[in-house]
Amino acid sequence: MSMLTPYLMAKNMFDELAESTFSANTLRGMMNTDIKESDQGYELDIDLPGVHKDRLSAELKDGYLCISAAVEQTHNDSVQNERYLRRERFIGSCRRSFYVGENVKQEDILAKFEDGILRLFVPKVSPVIQVEQKNLIAIEG
Repeated sequence: MSMLTPYLMAKNMFDELAESTFSANTLRGMMNTDIKESDQGYELDIDLPGVHKDRLSAELKDGYLCISAAVEQTHNDSVQNERYLRRERFIGSCRRSFYVGENVKQEDILAKFEDGILRLFVPKVSPVIQVEQKNLIAIEG
């Protein structure tokens, strides 16, 4: 059974669709997320250590809030004969998606990136109730 099966079966608020090519152990603290709920909405705090703002994107698509980030390897060409003995910091790209609902609009989501933390606010939006409109014909008589 796939790990994504529970997420595809139940579309609850903030169900997650994991789209990373790395395992949870490999990510080592990348994109750890706290989600808080208030009467007005949901606040997400996402850890993105080592990510620069220009290598970060947030997109709303089909009810999913998709966060993508990339960390590039920095090269120091001025030091020769240097080699790593251990390398534990994350290098690469990762992506997480959270289901926030079909009625949330892009312009309603607030985002701020500061000190390696992406803070997002997603307002609570009431579902639009579709009322069936009847096209009755007046009958005289």
